[in-house]
Amino acid sequence: MVLGQLFSPQTQAIFFNWKEKPVQRMLDFDYVCGRETPSVAAVVQPGSSGGFQKLFFGKAEIAIPVYGSTSEATRKHPKADVFINYSSFRSAYESSLEALKAATIRVVAIIAEGVPEKDTKHLIAFARANNKVIIGPATVGGVQAGAFKIGDTAGTLDNIIACKLHRPGSVGFVSKSGGMSNEMYNVLARATDGLYEGIAIGGDTFPCSTLSDHCLRYEHVAAIKMIVVLGELGGRDEYGLVEAMKAGAITKPVVAWVSGTCAKLFKSEVQFGHAGARSGGDLDSAQAKNAALRDAGALVPDSFEGLEELISSTYQRLVQSGQLVPAKDVAPPPIPQDLAAAVAAGKVRVPTHIVSTICDDRGEEPTYYGVSMSELIEGDYGIGDVISLLWFKRKLPKYASKFIEMCVMMCADHGPCVSGAHNAIVTSRAGKDLVSCLVSGLLTIGPRFGGAIDDAARLFKAGCDAHQSPQDFVEGLKKKGIRVSGIGHRIKSKDNRDKRVELLQNYARKFFPSTRYLDYAVSVETYTLQKAPNLVLNVDGCIGALFLDLLAASGCFTEVEAAQIVEIGYLNALFVVARSIGLVGHALDQKRLQQPLYRHPWEDVLYTS
Repeated sequence: MVLGQLFSPQTQAIFFNWKEKPVQRMLDFDYVCGRETPSVAAVVQPGSSGGFQKLFFGKAEIAIPVYGSTSEATRKHPKADVFINYSSFRSAYESSLEALKAATIRVVAIIAEGVPEKDTKHLIAFARANNKVIIGPATVGGVQAGAFKIGDTAGTLDNIIACKLHRPGSVGFVSKSGGMSNEMYNVLARATDGLYEGIAIGGDTFPCSTLSDHCLRYEHVAAIKMIVVLGELGGRDEYGLVEAMKAGAITKPVVAWVSGTCAKLFKSEVQFGHAGARSGGDLDSAQAKNAALRDAGALVPDSFEGLEELISSTYQRLVQSGQLVPAKDVAPPPIPQDLAAAVAAGKVRVPTHIVSTICDDRGEEPTYYGVSMSELIEGDYGIGDVISLLWFKRKLPKYASKFIEMCVMMCADHGPCVSGAHNAIVTSRAGKDLVSCLVSGLLTIGPRFGGAIDDAARLFKAGCDAHQSPQDFVEGLKKKGIRVSGIGHRIKSKDNRDKRVELLQNYARKFFPSTRYLDYAVSVETYTLQKAPNLVLNVDGCIGALFLDLLAASGCFTEVEAAQIVEIGYLNALFVVARSIGLVGHALDQKRLQQPLYRHPWEDVLYTS
């Protein structure tokens, strides 16, 4: 059996299965206790590739390393001798046993409840054979006042300070219940100079360390002058303490109470909160245990209500006899308030870092510019409407949203030979992931491939609004060395028109209120065809001109808004969205066909100096 105290102000732990709040509470406890180093040395997150977690140690932000295995953590942090296991009951046994086998680990705390009894018994045997201590299962942990605490032990920081746990007192306490431990720490702060060490052994039927184990330890801790025990009905754990006291192994004053005396009022067996708190035979009853403790020399009140008074009177006798010098109260340093808590309390004002006007995901369902997801799905909405809500912040007329959908459909793909599709195919055949394939294709979009819609719209708008003749428009740009965006095609010509352009023009002339900008673009085409048969109005130019007509004639946009849309680059975004569909298709097609790595043939390269 391990004797003496388990923890010190230098104790450090390895925390298994990352949980932010318990770790932060440990660090806040460290700070108010005046520790120089954080009590959490490392975090083990099974399967993790490493890294760190950011937390606060008082006013400073620190990084605690994260490891993927216990073996790596114990190897890199040999001074960390406590293992705090927050894994589930399903994996608590394997992870705890691995920690116990590490030479550097002395204490293991198992938080999970419901660990199979056969596994618990194996852990008990291993720990005793190797002179190690297990706290739990089904425990909140333990605390040494002013030195170290496990996870959520003792609750909030306000409760910790109210219970004077930021500095050591003179009382050793042990209980099965974590919740009742928190209550008793408060009782001890009122009735004595406070806690020195407190342990909640856990409420399962077979705790890995017992009430008597910890009381025997307390006997060998010089700073502990009296012991307080809170047991409960069920099991025989308290009788181990009775035997130790009768054998003279515990000589310090013991104040004890076993809860559950009310079970006698029930006619049938009663199961209380813990798995082990079950009324059974007479020896398992709270009455029998209290009587046995009293006979062994423990100070036992007549009821729980008398426990605090009995603790106080015992403490006062020790003070008066000179056996105990009351600990001095120490003012803890203030912990800086977390920003979220300060904002919630209205103590600070914090400017936001991001502004969003197009959507809101804070309610019961997301909304796209005020339109709920239910309305989108159940109402008469399509992809064009979604684009209009998220891009233009308004619902456009049906002909306009249909036009947007037509643009997406027509621009989704233009074969495997264009630069964007070629890049996506080559990247896919190199074994890259889908996102990489898509991005490699998207990066080719620009003035020479698919990115001419905005430029075409800007040029056609400037020429049309200035009432330039097609000749002046084209020749003026030529003198400036500017290509006429939206005019020209590598394979289409006067006698082989682009069917997409024809379809878009027919739709617009049928449904648009006005096609002034399209008409201007067609007049420019008429002039450029006199120069060369391939200088036709291409799909970029047609979409650009028709978007100008939509912005001008739909009645949904002001002139300023229309100009801003063209200037920002909204229209090229339409090509990006559309062509993404095709690029994804090409990438998946190559993977489905299991095509090998692409290498360009030598004969298609001109090698020259």
